[in-house]
Amino acid sequence: MNTRKARLIAYYLPQYHPIPENDLWWGKGFTEWTNTAKAKPMFKGHYQPHLPTELGFYDLRVPEVREAQAAMAKSHGIEGFCYYHYWFGGKRLIERPFDEVLKTKKPDFPFSLCWANATWSGIWHGAPNKILLEQTYPSMADHDAHFDYLLKAFLDERYITVDGKPIFTIYRAWEIPNIVNVLERWRERAVAAGLKGLYLVGVNTNMDWRPEDYGLDATTSVKLPQLRPWPTWQEPVKRLKCWYERKKGLPTIYKYKDILGELLREEAPDFEDYPNVIHSWDNSPRSGVNGLVFTDSSPELFRTHFKSALELVRDKPPEQKIIFLKSWNEWAEGNHLEPDSKYGKAFLEVIKEEVK
Repeated sequence: MNTRKARLIAYYLPQYHPIPENDLWWGKGFTEWTNTAKAKPMFKGHYQPHLPTELGFYDLRVPEVREAQAAMAKSHGIEGFCYYHYWFGGKRLIERPFDEVLKTKKPDFPFSLCWANATWSGIWHGAPNKILLEQTYPSMADHDAHFDYLLKAFLDERYITVDGKPIFTIYRAWEIPNIVNVLERWRERAVAAGLKGLYLVGVNTNMDWRPEDYGLDATTSVKLPQLRPWPTWQEPVKRLKCWYERKKGLPTIYKYKDILGELLREEAPDFEDYPNVIHSWDNSPRSGVNGLVFTDSSPELFRTHFKSALELVRDKPPEQKIIFLKSWNEWAEGNHLEPDSKYGKAFLEVIKEEVK
């Protein structure tokens, strides 16, 4: 009998090794560590930079690093990683770490994929109108080629499933033209390849659409406060704060304790939806004054948040007690469960204690 409280899947960013495109756009040797390490506090009490401890400033081309990450995640109750996957009309980026995981069969740790189907721009670096690589959907032939690549992963015995079907997450499902037909074709091809089908999940940031609208089985809800909220005249204190922050060249700032109630749905909707828990957030190393910062996050406040997520999946069937963790290693978003110099493994320990 399966009595686990939840199936925890942590998003995993592979941008920790140089690639020619980043060398061209941002300078030779650029990785996620570049912005992380040079970050500085922007206001009193601002926790920056975030510096890694046990795993160090790693390079994901090194297999021992990937083994250490998996061991750490597993020992704290995390079922697997959800690797961000990039496909731009046949072109893939920062694909090497996952390709090596697939080829070498190591680490022996479950995984799934999330298609991060968004245009790459210079928005992280104050140049929102600079298009680096546009996300396009040229043809059904391209979708077939994409599926051919994905099938190699879906057939791997480590791939995470729901009722025997590989789970595949799509970041911006609503932007894909003719998506219902595309996904139906993928499902048919999955069955033809010997799979039971596919379990397709869309990332839902607006809360106002249902998975069946896009041919999906479920959603995972990501609720972030708005960047630079501009309150009505009936909210003079908040309006003054926004004006002050803009004049002072500050990012959008929220106290973590004040927005905890906004990060999850208050109750489960009448369709399949999986909570997405966020233990910390600060993308100012990437975005500067255009960033979003949650201040004063702590393991105990996160415990409250995580318990709420557990409550949302409590009555689901065991296979569907899924919670997405955002995230394992997005260091330049201040959003990493990997240990740092301030908190160590404290957030991971909360997860381990609560899920077991």
